[in-house]
Amino acid sequence: MIEVTKINGAKILINPDLIELVEETPDTVVSFTTGRKIIVKESRQEVKNLVKSYRKDIFAD
Repeated sequence: MIEVTKINGAKILINPDLIELVEETPDTVVSFTTGRKIIVKESRQEVKNLVKSYRKDIFAD
């Protein structure tokens, strides 16, 4: 799971395996394979870096 900040300031954990796409419009919108969408404070690049770091941790073991 990766931690992101919703637009209202709440920290949440999301499953990066369910992320379908991340777009900046100008807010960062994360769309999931389930059809759900959330707006987060992190930039698109920050979300990408969080996912990459998560994957490195998973596959390092």
